[in-house]
Amino acid sequence: MLDFFTQEINKTTVLLQDKLSGWLEAAILILPNLIVAFIVFYTLHNLAKLITSGVDLAFKRSLANKALANFVTVLVKILINLLGFILAINILNLDKAVTSVLAGIGILGFALGFALQDMSANLIAGIALVINNEYPFKVGDFISTNGIEGEVLTIDLRSTALRTIQGQFVIVPNKQIYENPISNFTTLGRRRLDLDVGVSYGEDLERIEKITLGALKNIPYLLSAIEEPIRFFFTDFADSAITYRLTVWVSFDNNVEHFRARHYIVKSIKKAYDENGITIPFPIRTLDFGIKGGSQLKQQLISSHQS
Repeated sequence: MLDFFTQEINKTTVLLQDKLSGWLEAAILILPNLIVAFIVFYTLHNLAKLITSGVDLAFKRSLANKALANFVTVLVKILINLLGFILAINILNLDKAVTSVLAGIGILGFALGFALQDMSANLIAGIALVINNEYPFKVGDFISTNGIEGEVLTIDLRSTALRTIQGQFVIVPNKQIYENPISNFTTLGRRRLDLDVGVSYGEDLERIEKITLGALKNIPYLLSAIEEPIRFFFTDFADSAITYRLTVWVSFDNNVEHFRARHYIVKSIKKAYDENGITIPFPIRTLDFGIKGGSQLKQQLISSHQS
């Protein structure tokens, strides 16, 4: 019985030795190819860094769209590294094995595509945004999308970063930007400003219009009357005033002009109205005591006391 076990152990040992010897011989045979493959991949990997640095510098100088320049740089880097990987695989004669692995990766990627639909949609939308040069926006533009207004800081393949007027840093997924309306205030270089004002019912409306338009002649940031005329419209009989809407166009660069123009307009109209004795009424509520509407409260109290 002991001899039987001894023989089995000896057979197993011989098989292991033969297997290890075969692996060692195969490793020795493939070692030169392995070294060459490593040198090829390492060389192309470093070459990719040098080339992408040059491409990045060249594109950022020639392209105003920084996002597109970054995308092209990353794409070139990936392609060069992929070329190095393919050459290394060919040197090692692992074409069939790699084909099987790639087929498995393809099936896995197809399955993950359903699980990561939002991420894939953001990636595709990001590529579409950076390829469309300066459309619908570029870095530095002031836009409004998904209820957020801000300056575009970066456009990546997954998301776009905005800096709002309040100074907040907001990241918006590219899918939401691509699927929803976008307002680009920088494209036209101008923005409309609407201001609603009320005047007393006792004022002469022709005089109001003349004085108001005269107060806006020297307001900074407003476009000239030839480019965009100032528009004045009386709009409603409100509770305590007759209201009008003032529509002007402001030169737009970074949204600060929009607030500054409104600031000067309000100051100028108030000053002109004060100089001409025009009243901007505030809400007034009349309290009616008893059945004698419009009677003064003092008279009502005296009458009530005498009776």
